[in-house]
Amino acid sequence: MSHPSPLPSPNPAPPISILMYHQVGNFPAPASHRACYCRQSRFRAQMAWLRYAGFRVISLRQAYAALFGAGTVPARSVVLSFDDGYASFADNAYPILREFGYPAVVFAVSGLLGQPARFLADGGVRAPLMSAATLRELASDQIEIGSHTVNHRRLTRLPPEARRAEIGDSKKALEDLLGRAVDFFCYPSGDYDAIVRDEVAAAGYQAALTCSRGAANTAPNAFEIPRKAISWGDNLAGFFWKLLVKNRRKDRYG
Repeated sequence: MSHPSPLPSPNPAPPISILMYHQVGNFPAPASHRACYCRQSRFRAQMAWLRYAGFRVISLRQAYAALFGAGTVPARSVVLSFDDGYASFADNAYPILREFGYPAVVFAVSGLLGQPARFLADGGVRAPLMSAATLRELASDQIEIGSHTVNHRRLTRLPPEARRAEIGDSKKALEDLLGRAVDFFCYPSGDYDAIVRDEVAAAGYQAALTCSRGAANTAPNAFEIPRKAISWGDNLAGFFWKLLVKNRRKDRYG
């Protein structure tokens, strides 16, 4: 299925870094999937150094307006994004965000709220997702809630009807829960292609985030916006190297 009108391309703007996090907490060193974990102490240090180094943390909505509308943002703008909607976000990341007054976007899996993250290799037994009540409590102008599908399934592997249900039903369920528009989407596992991208656009979302690397300004359109994954092993030097240097786009599809 093709989207009936051209997808919007980004405006020239100062580079915007959208950082990708998953779980924040106190974990043993992971043997794999290091980009899915961030120590709470390291996360707090990263947030403190963003302020100290003169970065401006903005919302995804502000970034979208600057990239694809008439909005403007200062140089060194950063967006904080959190995939899957883990309970550890509410317990460990959100208090730090409140301390610094930073906005963020959380991409929730609408069909698994309050349940283990069953899509993980171990069934998510140690990784509960936020409940519907917690998600509703957090949703505000500072914490944007986006869609991460109904069940966190790889969209390119699904038949068309199931794929469109994962994309559209999640939007409707989250909007019914929150009583506000859900305008942003994130591809589970970064898995998408042109068909999936166009179905996300047709479902009524304004934009979608990928697991491709680079500055947001390098997006070919509003539904293929890259991010910068913050990994378990990133010290502050590595963190700022990603912010300041890793701006060139590196595509990743699933």
